[in-house]
Amino acid sequence: MTTTAHIPGLAESDGDSAELLPVATPARTRAALRALIRPDRGLALTGIGVLVAATAVGLLVQPLLGRIVDIVADGRPAADLTLPVVLLVAVAAVQGLTTTIGLTRVARLGETVLARLRERFVERALNLPADRLERAGAGDLTARVTGDVARVAEAVRSALPEMARSVLAIVLTLAALALLDVRFLLAALLAVPVQLLTARWYVRRALTLYADQRIANGAQQQQLLETIGGAATVRGHRLEAQHTERSAGRSRKAVDLTMRSVNLVLGFYGRLHIAEYIGLAAVLIAGFWLVRDGAVSIGTATAAALYFHSLFGPVNAALVLLDDAQSAAAGLARLVGVTDLAEEPEPVGVPHRKSVPHQRTEPGTAAVTAHAVGHAYGPGRPVLHEVSLTLEPGEHVALVGTSGAGKSTLARIVAGVQQPTSGTVTAPAGSGEAAVVLVTQEVHVFTGTLAEDLRLARPDATDADLRAALATVHALDWAEALPDGLGTVVGEGGHRLDPARAQQLALARLVLADPALAVLDEATAEAGSAGARVLERSAEAALAGRTALVVAHRLTQAVAADRVVVLEAGRVVESGPHEELRDADGPYAALWRAWSGSRTAPHP
Repeated sequence: MTTTAHIPGLAESDGDSAELLPVATPARTRAALRALIRPDRGLALTGIGVLVAATAVGLLVQPLLGRIVDIVADGRPAADLTLPVVLLVAVAAVQGLTTTIGLTRVARLGETVLARLRERFVERALNLPADRLERAGAGDLTARVTGDVARVAEAVRSALPEMARSVLAIVLTLAALALLDVRFLLAALLAVPVQLLTARWYVRRALTLYADQRIANGAQQQQLLETIGGAATVRGHRLEAQHTERSAGRSRKAVDLTMRSVNLVLGFYGRLHIAEYIGLAAVLIAGFWLVRDGAVSIGTATAAALYFHSLFGPVNAALVLLDDAQSAAAGLARLVGVTDLAEEPEPVGVPHRKSVPHQRTEPGTAAVTAHAVGHAYGPGRPVLHEVSLTLEPGEHVALVGTSGAGKSTLARIVAGVQQPTSGTVTAPAGSGEAAVVLVTQEVHVFTGTLAEDLRLARPDATDADLRAALATVHALDWAEALPDGLGTVVGEGGHRLDPARAQQLALARLVLADPALAVLDEATAEAGSAGARVLERSAEAALAGRTALVVAHRLTQAVAADRVVVLEAGRVVESGPHEELRDADGPYAALWRAWSGSRTAPHP
């Protein structure tokens, strides 16, 4: 498999459309959850076992209270109350201690699983194809990293321990009712049909509703990110009204779904109250008849009523926690959808990209071959049409054309960052170093020292290697002039680098990575006119001795290239040296005249 290093940046968009990341099915989500818990099965079993013991001890409270009622009803001496009262105190102490231990272990299990989920999600998200993330947009991934992870974390920290304790309390309390008299259990079970129907009514609506709500929130964040990130363009084209309405529309949809979820919860609570009334009334009536017939004592009937009353908390908690569980399940499904997407194999029978051994030093062998490459960002939206391109070892090819011609799409496909819809790309495979490095027009300066930022491309590089790379791209002087030299903290919160220096930093990382093929997608476009010549010299030095495909923002880069390839509407319309194409009076000549009309163009 080809090793491709993507120096982070944002290339020209050739028509990408939003396509949200997938959501896992319920069955796949449950399987993923089991896989996350499996390494800590011992901790899970211990925690549940201690909670069972705590709940069982707690069930002694009702019989002891019933015993006190019988003592008082029979008019026995006050001294007879001593033993049940002491036992009540002992039960409270033991239950409190065991409950604390059990909940602590369950909480530890939850935090461990949550940490494992976060690590796996981040690892898989970082390995997703860049074009897939571009199609989904930053908002969708941001919503999953923030909102969905937070929702799952909240469920793990609060809902999971409470749900475990509630379920155990329900099961053991019903068993205790049966031990008092099975007729008490039958009376209590009259509430179950209403509770089950309520749970079914809620679950059938909640899962879809919460999934839609998370998607709507992601779409809302995406719209806000796009509007704020492109504020200058929005104002420049006077699109404020359209973007405001679009943001308002997505916000209205998110609010509408939130209000629907509130109404759903209110209906859920109302139905639970009806079930409580039915069950308690049935137990009290059963107690009345059984006491009148002498089948049980007043104390036993009291214990039965207290048992059912004690079920209000755990039953309602378990059912109410369905709200958190459904919301967390929807968030977990979105997280698992990302991890599964990273694991999906490429479609069988679709020859997108092949790797060959590193061959850049072998004369006569092509470094890169793209054959009949086509690409579309959706049905009826083709960007590239049957594009074939060959780069010989050490050759520098400039890719030129008007905006939207498909230059950046072809560059990303050659770099291996994006897969073509049809056709094949044969590129060099790495042998220790990265085979392909892509540098785009907007690069990211990572927070950390300058040396750490550079070592992202080659972690084992020495300080001498870093200085040599900076010197190659003519950046050593300003780097050593920083307050702490290579130890200067750059990026967010550190020393700010202007666009030209940030791009030189990216080019130095390219030198350190030492790829067989370098792809520059308008890598000098962000510097402005003042820094353009400096960056072009830096790029030329970084590309020396290696095969390169350069999406040319300025045609001076085309002049310096060995060959110029002209794209027009997704097709190669011209290919050849600069002088030959300039004098041919074709598309490139027209581009050259338009670009150099007010400039003194350099000669090769």
